[in-house]
Amino acid sequence: MGQSVLGEGAVLSGLEQELLQEPLGFARRHLGPNMDEITAMLQVLGCATLEDLIDKTVPVGLRQREPLRLPAGRSEAEVLQLLRDMAAENQVYRSYIGMGYSACHTPAVIQRNILENPGWYTGYTPYQAEIAQGRLEMLLNFQTLVCELTGLPVANASLLDEGTALAEAIALARAVGDRTRTQVWLDAGCHPQTLAVVRTRLEPLDLVPCVGDGQSWDFTGDKPVAIALPYPNTYGALPDWQPVIQRAKAAGVLVIAVTDLLALTLWEPPGDWGADIAVGSAQRLGVPMGYGGPHAAFLAAREEFRRQLPGRIVGVSKDRTGQPALRLALQTREQHIRREKATSNICTAQVLLAVMAAAYAIYHGPEGLRTIAQKMRQHTYQLAIALQHQGWTVSAPPYFDTFTVELPAGVSLDAIRERSHQQRLNLREIDGHTLGIALDETTTAQDLADIYEVLTGEGPPAWPAVPEFPGDRPLTYLPQPVFRQHRAEADFLRYLRRLERKDFTLGEGMMPLGSCTMKLNATAELLPVSWPEFMHLHPFAPAAQTQGYQRLIQELENWLAEITGFAAISLQPNAGAQGEYAGLLAIRGYHRHRGESHRNVCLIPQSAHGTNPASAVMAGMKVVPVACDRQGNIDVADLTAKAEQYRDTLAALMITYPSTHGVFEAAIAEVCAIVKERGGRVYVDGANTNALVGLCRVADFGADVCHLNLH
Repeated sequence: MGQSVLGEGAVLSGLEQELLQEPLGFARRHLGPNMDEITAMLQVLGCATLEDLIDKTVPVGLRQREPLRLPAGRSEAEVLQLLRDMAAENQVYRSYIGMGYSACHTPAVIQRNILENPGWYTGYTPYQAEIAQGRLEMLLNFQTLVCELTGLPVANASLLDEGTALAEAIALARAVGDRTRTQVWLDAGCHPQTLAVVRTRLEPLDLVPCVGDGQSWDFTGDKPVAIALPYPNTYGALPDWQPVIQRAKAAGVLVIAVTDLLALTLWEPPGDWGADIAVGSAQRLGVPMGYGGPHAAFLAAREEFRRQLPGRIVGVSKDRTGQPALRLALQTREQHIRREKATSNICTAQVLLAVMAAAYAIYHGPEGLRTIAQKMRQHTYQLAIALQHQGWTVSAPPYFDTFTVELPAGVSLDAIRERSHQQRLNLREIDGHTLGIALDETTTAQDLADIYEVLTGEGPPAWPAVPEFPGDRPLTYLPQPVFRQHRAEADFLRYLRRLERKDFTLGEGMMPLGSCTMKLNATAELLPVSWPEFMHLHPFAPAAQTQGYQRLIQELENWLAEITGFAAISLQPNAGAQGEYAGLLAIRGYHRHRGESHRNVCLIPQSAHGTNPASAVMAGMKVVPVACDRQGNIDVADLTAKAEQYRDTLAALMITYPSTHGVFEAAIAEVCAIVKERGGRVYVDGANTNALVGLCRVADFGADVCHLNLH
C-alpha cells in the first residue's frame, strides 16, 4: 500500500487512491465506507491515513517488505469471463457412477429463492434465535425429515458429509458404549471414500477399523464398539441385516446404518430394524453434485443419545409471551462450553444445503418423494433385466437405483469406454471386468437406451415390464402439515418468503458478530456457483472432464500459498474446525515421521475458540491451557513455563492470529520461537486471516500450519 501526494498536504494510501480514482471499482463497490466516512473514522482513532492506522496496529517486525507476487486485479466483468473460460474447460457428462453422489432436479423455485438468495445464504450462525426464526424452522423441518425417514427420534441440523457423519457416529458410540473395546467393524459395502475418512478419523483415537463382510460377523471373539451397515450399499444391494443386528444386540454392540433418505421412502427404516444410529448424505434431495460438495449430511439416533449428538440441534421452546419459538437446544454438550471435554469439534451445520434438502421434501411431499423413488427403481430393474436377457451377469436384486454387471466373454472394456465417450456418459469401473451403474432422478428412457447401447453396442430393446413395487413401508411418514400443504408453487414460494422475512441477515444490515463468518461476498463471486459446468460435475468424473476445476483449484492454491508464505495448500477441509483438525493431523504426522510419536501435548490459550481444544483431543492430543492477560493476549511467561514443563512431550501450540479479540499481538514471533525451540510446532487458527492479507504472512513469523476460512 504505497503512498502518493494528491493535493496540498493530502497523503493517501493505495486503497484511498483506488477509492478516489476508481469510483466504480471493486473496492469501492464492496468495502462500503466512502472517503468521508473513512476520514471520520480515522480522526476518531487519531490517524491521518489508513497506512498510519496499519502502522499503529500491526507490529513493524511482522510487516512484509515486498508486495505479494499475485496477478494484477481484474474488474468483475473480467473475472466472470475468466471463470466462464474455466467453466468451458469442464465437460458435463451424464454420470451414472453413484458412490453417494447423484444428479437431481433442483426445483427452480428453490434454486432462485434459496440457493441464489442472500436472504438465505448470508445469515449468521443462529446463536440469536430472535433474528433467525426462519432458518431455524427450516432446520427443524430438516431434522423432522431425517427422523421420519430413518425411523429414529432425534436428529441434528446436518453435518458436513457422509464420511464425517459416520466418524462422528462412531465417536458417539464410543462415548456411550464400552470404552474398553478398541475395534469398529465396517461392512465392505460402504462407499470407498467413506471408509477412507473413517480410517483417518479413527487412528488418533486408538480405534481400529476392521472392514469385511458384515453378514459373516458372529461376535464370538473380540467385540467392536460399533458396526456400520450400508443400506443400500455402494454396489446397490439391499442386504437383510436382521440376523447380524440380532447377534450384535446380544453382544452389546451398537449398530450404525449408513443409508439413503430417498431409498427409505420405499424400504423399512433403520430404526424399525434395530439400528441405534443412522447417517448418510441428503445431497440427492435437490442439491447439485458440485464436484463433491458442499452437501448436507445427517445423523439420527435413539432418544437416549441426544446429549452426545454432534453438531447443532434445533428445539421448540416458547418466547416471553408464551408463544412457540425455536432455538438451538442442548448447547451444554457443545465445544464452546465443554471445550476439550467435548466429543466433537463440529460447531455448525451445512445450513444452506440442509435448508435446500428440507425445501425439496416440502415441495414434493411424501407422495412426490415416493413417486421419484419408484420411478428410479423401475428404470433400474428395466435396464438390469434387459441386460440379463442379453446374457450379461447382473448382481442379484433387490435394487433401488444401482446394480453391477460382469462383462461377458469377448466384450472389450476399451470399446465400452469409447462408446461411453461418444455418448458423453460415465459408468463406474469397479475392476477390469465389473461395472457399476447408478441411475437417478434425472434418468429418462433415452438415457436408458444410451446406457444399453454403450454396454451392448446395440439399439434399445423392448423394455421389459416391471411389476409395481408398493414399498416395504406404508405411506404414513411425513404426516406433519408442512410436508403436505405446499403443492402449488405460489403457496410454496409464499412459505419461503414468510420464513425469509423472519431472519435478519447481511442483506438487511451489519451484524458485528464472529469475524470468521461475517463477510458479505460480492454477487459476482456467487454467480458461478450455479453455472451447470460447475454445478453438475460428479466428483469421480474422469480428470479429462474436469480441467476447468483443476485449473481453478491449482491457481487458488498457488495464490493462497503466496498470501500465507507456506509451501503447499490443501482445499480439502470443508469447515474451519475441519481445517483445525487437518492441521493438527499434519503436525501429528510430522512428529511420527521423526520418530517422536510420544509428543502429544497441545498448548492452547484460554481465549481460544472452543473448537481448538475439541479438535486437539480428536487428533489424539492432550490439551494444556495457557493463561491470557486482561486484554486477551497470551501470557508469554505462562507459555514459557508450560512449554518448558512439557518440553519432552510438546507437540503443538494452537493460537489465533490476529487474536479472537482482533489484536495483532506484538509477541507472536517470540511465542512461536518458544514453542519450536522445545520441539513443538505452531498451528495458527486463520479465522481472521483477511486482516493479514498484504500486510504480513503467517509463515514468516513462525507458523507451521494454518487454516483459512475462505468464505
